[in-house]
Amino acid sequence: MQWLVRILILIAAVAGIAWFHQVRTHRPTRVEEANRKGILLLGNGTEPATLDPQLASGQPEHMIFHSIFEGLIAPAAGNPDGDAPGAAESWTHDGTFTTWTFKLQPQGRWSDGSPVTTADFLFAYQRILSPKLGADYATMLYPLLNAEAYHSGKLKDFTQVGVKALDDHTLQVTLTGPAPYLPSMLKHYSWFPVPKHVIEKHGKIDDRGNTRWTRPGNMVCNGTFRLKSWLVNQNVEVERNPHYWDAASVKLNGIVFLPIVSDTTEERAFLDGQLHATLTMPLAKIPVYREKKSPFFHSDPLLSVYFYRCNVTRKPFDDVNVRRALALAIDRESITRNILRAGQKPATGLTPPGTLADYHTPDVMRFDPAEAKRLLAAAGYPDGEGFPVFDILINTSEAHRTLAEAVQAMWKKHLNIPVRVLNQDWGVNLDSQRKLDYDVCRAAWVGDYLDPSTFLAMWQTGDGNNNTGWSSPRYDQLISQSFREGDAAKRLQILKEAETLMLNEAPVLPVYWYTHSYLMRPEVKGLLPSLLEHRCYKAVELKP
Repeated sequence: MQWLVRILILIAAVAGIAWFHQVRTHRPTRVEEANRKGILLLGNGTEPATLDPQLASGQPEHMIFHSIFEGLIAPAAGNPDGDAPGAAESWTHDGTFTTWTFKLQPQGRWSDGSPVTTADFLFAYQRILSPKLGADYATMLYPLLNAEAYHSGKLKDFTQVGVKALDDHTLQVTLTGPAPYLPSMLKHYSWFPVPKHVIEKHGKIDDRGNTRWTRPGNMVCNGTFRLKSWLVNQNVEVERNPHYWDAASVKLNGIVFLPIVSDTTEERAFLDGQLHATLTMPLAKIPVYREKKSPFFHSDPLLSVYFYRCNVTRKPFDDVNVRRALALAIDRESITRNILRAGQKPATGLTPPGTLADYHTPDVMRFDPAEAKRLLAAAGYPDGEGFPVFDILINTSEAHRTLAEAVQAMWKKHLNIPVRVLNQDWGVNLDSQRKLDYDVCRAAWVGDYLDPSTFLAMWQTGDGNNNTGWSSPRYDQLISQSFREGDAAKRLQILKEAETLMLNEAPVLPVYWYTHSYLMRPEVKGLLPSLLEHRCYKAVELKP
């Protein structure tokens, strides 16, 4: 009998241990818990530099702004690159695409319940164009009549700029010339409204240091979600905005944006059940995921270009022969075939294919090491002799370092010049670019709207996104002319001439045209591909 009792006790103990182990090993992952709560967990690259849409200029901020702000026109649910009602319920133009009229949503509200009116748009456009604010994206509004003159300080009266409030809910926009692409442009955050009553509560309209209004508890927004918390270097969390005009259509209860700089760390977090979707993924893993046909792996077309800026205010990069030599010594085909391996295309110019069907990017960039050596010798550095040591500046990322080291090796092999790779965190990197505190700097550009000018207008003299020191009166003239030209074919020819001029001057060295490779869990529905990386978050839901 004692023997039987001991056996039963042993069986019970083993069963208890097994049960306890099962409970522990089946503890819900962060993703499983978020599925239950309706919270989307997204990798977002780096820590956002700001949550002020008129002071931002980067991709991490772009992803967040689409959740908490909304422009006159919004990304469509079934096609984020399409146009849907946003802060405006409808819009019309005069037939020439020069004068546009927008009717605001009658139920449009800020997240504090106050109405969104045309006064908020007037305030927003005046603010971003204020010379003292120093907004990088102020030039995005240059299609507005007299916007450039006001931004440069030549015009002091903002009422002369081409935007008027016909009443509290009717906004009229007058442009310098025809812009059939305006609806696409209006989905960029530089055109979003900002809360006049909140910004003025915390400072002046053109006070660049006035960031208190973007803090949790202070921030008021008009998007699908509102800011819940911002823990620096941990996450930005947004929650449903109950005052959003289309709140009934919103399916998620919130989104958490996680700043994970390392693509390897981000992949590991995804596989460990910490993320619903990554922003990117390790280059070396892409062929593996492709070969295994992983249900998590996605690779989508993207209207984006990867390039290097040259600081033309520093020697020897002030010499066009040096810059052209650097451009010709990059083997773009080898980079896309052997390093990237995700369908990227070697960039023969700056503007990616797909901006407009009728625009053909100039075929200027090529691999020609013999010509590169000749140009370097013409600049006074035969076989690299006497060329100073310089840095390729990158923001922290394994992928950027891998590519920079490949370019470093190419320049050493074909030009015999000494190159180092220097990395900085995202915010510091942006500041270095703005201050022209670099030699050569890694950069990328995702189109802001569907038109070649989104890749070309930024190289005008003094543009907040130029950051090369390069200036060309002829280039400025061509870009300005393109905004006034009414004939579509002539306009594209003007833009092509401008791009050809810029590529031959080589203040920037295009490397490749992107695809977007990332990981996403199958329960995420409605987070659709976009050439412009637009997000219609109100259409996203979690269906485990």
